[in-house]
Amino acid sequence: MRIAPVLAALCTLAAAACTAERAEVGRPAATGANDVPVAVNGESPFQYPADLYDQGVEGEVRLKLYVDSAGRVVPESTRVSSSSSTPALDSAAVAGARELRFAPAHRNGVPVGAAFYQPVIFRRRAAPAAAAAGP
Repeated sequence: MRIAPVLAALCTLAAAACTAERAEVGRPAATGANDVPVAVNGESPFQYPADLYDQGVEGEVRLKLYVDSAGRVVPESTRVSSSSSTPALDSAAVAGARELRFAPAHRNGVPVGAAFYQPVIFRRRAAPAAAAAGP
């Protein structure tokens, strides 16, 4: 596996980045007060397709996910809400969503299932300024 494509696939996995039908963000999951699911993955599960990375193809996919009251993504509910216009990036986003893990949303202190939007951004990292300038 090539490291650069994996690292280049950026995903905002915080509740603040999710657009929910009803979102009140900024409250920690540990209190049982989150109104949207909060991602708990240590690393992004989204993998940038190596051939597209090499070609410089970038894009953003917006997924609609449903997370059940136990914090699991319901795979059959995952949909591309807004396409990147590159089918392979859209497919990589859907595939990565299966690996997402969440603390569930809560309503009145009770874990509940919730639908929300999750952006997945595929961008190549820019070369460091010192390396790009040369000796």
